[in-house]
Amino acid sequence: MIDFERRVWREVAKIPRGRVATYGQIASWLGWPRRARMVGRAMRSCPSGVPWHRVVNARGEISRRAAVGSMMTQRILLHQEGVALRSGRVPLGRFRWQGPRHAVEKLRRHGG
Repeated sequence: MIDFERRVWREVAKIPRGRVATYGQIASWLGWPRRARMVGRAMRSCPSGVPWHRVVNARGEISRRAAVGSMMTQRILLHQEGVALRSGRVPLGRFRWQGPRHAVEKLRRHGG
């Protein structure tokens, strides 16, 4: 799983400031559609410097975490980047990042 985690972190590191991606998107970019939970597990041990706060669930919500205060920290970090939450959700239509070019092209070729 270590290799998978590193791949997840590399993809998350590509998400630009002021944008978000979902766990499911990241799984798809890596060629593992419907493996959003695996991405979530990989994010639990995310090293410093990886913009973990730019990853939200499929509804644009900040996912619950074990660490006390991390949900509030994520809200603050997103706000500092200009990402506005509405009713506890990130408006994905406005702030979702479509992904690295190679991943988007791969999805198009395979009907994703």
